[in-house]
Amino acid sequence: MSKYTIGIDYGTLSGRAVLVDIANGAEIATEVLEYKHGVMDKVLYNSDIKLPRDYALQHPHDYIDVLEHCVPEIIKRSGVHKSDIIGIGIDFTSCTLIPVYSDGTPLCFDERFSSLPCSYVKLWKDHSSVEEAALLTNHARSKGMAFIERYGGNISPEWLVPKVMHILNNAPEVYNSADYFIEAADWIVWQLTGKQVRSSCTSGYKALWHSDDGYPDPLFFEELDVRLKNLVQEKLNAPVQSIGTKAGSLTKEMAQRLGLQEGTAVAVGNIDGHCTVPAAKVTKPGEMLLILGTSACFMTLDERELDVKEIAGYVKDGMIPGYFGYEAGQACMGDHFAWYLENMLPYSYKKKADELGISEMQYIFDLASRLEPGENHLIALDWWNGNRALEGGADLSGTIVGMDLSTKPEDIFRALVEATAYGARMIIENFRKYGLNIDIIHAAGGIAEKNPFVMQLYCDVIGCDIKVSGSPQAAALGAAIFGAVAAGKGSGGYDTVAQAAQKMGKLKDVVYKPDLKNKLIYDKLYDEFCTLFDYFGRGKNKIMKNIKNIKE
Repeated sequence: MSKYTIGIDYGTLSGRAVLVDIANGAEIATEVLEYKHGVMDKVLYNSDIKLPRDYALQHPHDYIDVLEHCVPEIIKRSGVHKSDIIGIGIDFTSCTLIPVYSDGTPLCFDERFSSLPCSYVKLWKDHSSVEEAALLTNHARSKGMAFIERYGGNISPEWLVPKVMHILNNAPEVYNSADYFIEAADWIVWQLTGKQVRSSCTSGYKALWHSDDGYPDPLFFEELDVRLKNLVQEKLNAPVQSIGTKAGSLTKEMAQRLGLQEGTAVAVGNIDGHCTVPAAKVTKPGEMLLILGTSACFMTLDERELDVKEIAGYVKDGMIPGYFGYEAGQACMGDHFAWYLENMLPYSYKKKADELGISEMQYIFDLASRLEPGENHLIALDWWNGNRALEGGADLSGTIVGMDLSTKPEDIFRALVEATAYGARMIIENFRKYGLNIDIIHAAGGIAEKNPFVMQLYCDVIGCDIKVSGSPQAAALGAAIFGAVAAGKGSGGYDTVAQAAQKMGKLKDVVYKPDLKNKLIYDKLYDEFCTLFDYFGRGKNKIMKNIKNIKE
């Protein structure tokens, strides 16, 4: 009889669960639920409490709603008996941070804190801690801390410690009352198992933790801010466990609420992008996964520990146990396109799309796809949501060069698409520069799945074949793979992530290959992109930060 696992993927706007046959990765049933509270970036939900710029908050109850709606629904729809479901895996956007009490209750559930923004979830794209990240980075450099090199020499405001520092500075009552600051992935696992276990993936990439050295020592934090002296011992103090292992078993209460069997294996939590690596069959060095979503992630593996600059970081056993997982990323990808559609698309274009019976997004993509490389005579920087690699990069912003009175909306839109492709090429070339061999690129995410124009453009710009993930729910499938490994071979699962990935992972038959004529043009345009990148990102020009300061 077949055995199954459930993968639960928490994204930026919604959560989804998928029921997977562990024999072949077949996705038996899928259910998606949009978050009731959405992303709170202007005001707190159902209130007139305004949020400062760069806040992006969520409500943790939405995450429980995903469990209680999606899991029973996929079981009901599939007809699979709960006794045949042997494991559960969780993945989440990261760093998505929750301040909680010792029993796991979020502080925002407490009426005393419900009107304080810092008591809510700080979503991954909350950039309110830019100053704290810069302070942390400079302090680590001045002290010659070895850990800073593992993160390309730069700490991101999207990560755990800067976010905790921001809470301390702006809502000390929240900081003092919180017993723990925990990643949402680890918090969900805690809710399922009744046991707090921290992931080697979330801790390594987002919380400065190292498998041999642990967290930075108390003296480092005390010198940074005396109030942070006992941060690790008091508010991060929970066991860190490797991905690909079992965090615990489903409690009786949660089993009843979800319609599952008590004792079902629950995997250690994971980051959404990293979880997608085995789902796209990236399991060894030489392969890279490119994830194209609201933002973009680039992940590759190696047996060696290499000092790679301008990346998000590398972690031992961070993606596939047995390898160092190297990660870099772009802070704006799909968000880039959505911004243009919501704010810049002319009414006449919207009307034409309506007349044709197609979406506005499809219409502008169709127009942009008809242009030849270089025809729009534009170059853009892909920094609409900052830059993840450069020092102070969260303060950088986008720009477009080359517009004149003949420039049309589709010219601009194509320039934005090309900018993300140039940014991707720069990241890949940087990996290679520091010794990481990348011979094969696999792509996942909604854009990779559904947009041949973008994928061919990326292929032409990067100059490399690109294979596409075979699952529309690749992160959830990856979570299900980790669920199968948590259950283990003895229960009908697998002993290793690599074994599970070969059976359950998926790739489409389609392979995008570079158009050599287009590549020659894009090589020239890419050189101009690099010039623009260096001028605003690495040079002395501070105009982007100056005008942002004037606005503030």
